[in-house]
Amino acid sequence: MILAYGAARIGAVVSQELRNAVFSSVAQKAIRRVATKTFGHLLNLDLSFHLSKQTGGLTRAIDRGTKGISFLLTSMVFHIVPTALEITMVCGILTYQFGWEFAAITASTMAAYTAFTIWTTAWRTKFRRQANAADNKASTVAVDSLINYEAVKYFNNEKYEIGRYDKALQQYEKSSIKVATSLAFLNSGQNIIFSSALTIMMWLGAKGVVAGTLSVGDLVLINQLVFQLSVPLNFLGSVYRELRQSLLDMETLFNLQKVNVSIKEKADAKPLVLSRGGEIKFENVNFGYYEDRPILRNLSLTIPAGKKVAVVGPSGCGKSTLLRLLFRSYDAQSGRILIDDQDIRDVTLMSLRKSIGVVPQDTPLFNDTVELNIRYGDLDAPADKVFAAARQAQIHDKIESWPHGYQTKVGERGLMISGGEKQRLAVSRLILKDPPLLFFDEATSALDTHTEQALMSNINEILRRAESKRTSVFVAHRLRTIYDADLIIVLREGSVVEQGTHKELLENGGLYSQLWTAQERWGEDQEGATEASSGSAADGDVKR
Repeated sequence: MILAYGAARIGAVVSQELRNAVFSSVAQKAIRRVATKTFGHLLNLDLSFHLSKQTGGLTRAIDRGTKGISFLLTSMVFHIVPTALEITMVCGILTYQFGWEFAAITASTMAAYTAFTIWTTAWRTKFRRQANAADNKASTVAVDSLINYEAVKYFNNEKYEIGRYDKALQQYEKSSIKVATSLAFLNSGQNIIFSSALTIMMWLGAKGVVAGTLSVGDLVLINQLVFQLSVPLNFLGSVYRELRQSLLDMETLFNLQKVNVSIKEKADAKPLVLSRGGEIKFENVNFGYYEDRPILRNLSLTIPAGKKVAVVGPSGCGKSTLLRLLFRSYDAQSGRILIDDQDIRDVTLMSLRKSIGVVPQDTPLFNDTVELNIRYGDLDAPADKVFAAARQAQIHDKIESWPHGYQTKVGERGLMISGGEKQRLAVSRLILKDPPLLFFDEATSALDTHTEQALMSNINEILRRAESKRTSVFVAHRLRTIYDADLIIVLREGSVVEQGTHKELLENGGLYSQLWTAQERWGEDQEGATEASSGSAADGDVKR
C-alpha cells in the first residue's frame, strides 16, 4: 500500500509535467497564430489609425492578450473538467458515507462559494480595466520618451519625462493596490465560507463519534475529504478569477482585430496596367484630414507620363497630401484620381503601391544594417544590385569608408547616421525597387549643396534614360532643385494657381516668381553676409 501510494504520487507529478510539455506545443501555436493575425491586421490598417494610436500601448495589449490566450487554453482543457470531476466524487462519497446532512452542507458550501466568487470577481473587473489602461499609458510614455531621446536631451526635459512616467505609474499603482486589496477580500470571503463549512462538518462528525454512530477513523475521513474538497474549490475560484482577467486582457487584443480597414479594394479590382507610361490625373478632388479643415479644394491637375514634374507652393498647401491620396493611404472625399485612365479605387492595392516609389522627407529606417535598409526596396536583390543602387545614390564610397561597411548598424530610426546619409539610403532603396512612378518628397532637404547637386544630377540621368522613362514627381521648397522640371505645378490653399516651365512661370510674375525671387534674394543675402564676415576677419588680421 505504501509503495502504491508513492508510485501514485510520482505518477501524478510525472503525468502533469508530461501533459504540460505536450500541450505547450498546442498553446504556443495558437498564440503565434493569433498574435501574427493581429500584427498583420495592424499593418493593414489605415494611416489614420496609426497616427492616432501609440505604439507602446499596442505592444502591451498584444503581449497581455497572448498570455491570456495561453492561460485560457490551459485552464479550460486541463483543469476545469478534472477539477469538476474531483468535486463530484468528493461530494458523492460524503453523501453516501455520512448522509444527507453532510450532502446539504456540501451543496450549500458549493453554492455560497461559487456565488461569492462570481459576484466579487465581477466587482473587481473594473479595477483590472483601470490597471490595464494605466499600464498601457505607462508603456506608451516610456516608449515615446525613449524614441524621442534626442528631443528630451536637447531641451533638458529629463525631469519632465520622468514625471510623466511616474504619474502614469502612480495610476497603475493605485489600480494595482485596488486589485490586490479586492483579491484579499475575495480570498478572505472564500476562506470564511469554507472554514465555516469545515467547522460544521467536524462538529457533526464529532457528535457522531460521541453518539457511537461514527468512528474516529470516520472523523479523520471527513476531515480529509473536506480538505480534499478545498483544493479544487480554491483552484476553481482562482481559475475563474484569472479567467476573467485573461478574457479582459484578450478583449483589447481582439478589439484591435475588429478595427475596420476603411481603405479597401473592390471585389472585382484588377491589377494596375501602365499602358500609357503612367499619366496621373486628379479630377475635382476634395480632401481634408478633418471635415472642418479642407486641404484640397476641387483640385484638378495632370502629371504627364514619363515627365519630370515638380509640385511647389507655400507650406500647408497640400503638396505631400497628393502622395498620400495617390498611394491610397487615404481616399478623397470626392473626385477621382486616375493613372492611365484607371481609377485607383478600381485597381488592387498591391499593384498600385508596387508601382509607386517614394523618397520621403523623413526617411524611416530599421534598426539594422545599412545593407538590409537598402535591400528593403527589393528583398530578393543580390548584393551587386544593392551596391549599384548605393553608387547611383552617391553613398557607396561613404559606406565603404565605415569600419563595418554595409554591415554598419544605423540605430533606432537611423539615428546613428546623418540626415543626408539617411536620405541617400532612401534614394538607394527607391532605385533598387525600380518602380515606374517616382515620388520625391523633399528628398534632398538634408543634403549639403555639393551632394545635393551631384545626387540630383544622378537622379536626372536615371530619369533621362530612354529604356527606363518614368513619371517622376518632386515636391520641393528649394526651387533651385526643380527649375529644370518639364512641368512645374504651383499650389496654394489646395488648388492649382499656375503651372508651366520655370521660364514661363518667371515671365508670368505670379506666385512662383515671388517664391523664386524671395529665395534668390535670401541666398544673395547669405552670400553677402559670408563675404562681409570674411572681409572683417581679413581686416582684423591686417590690423594685428
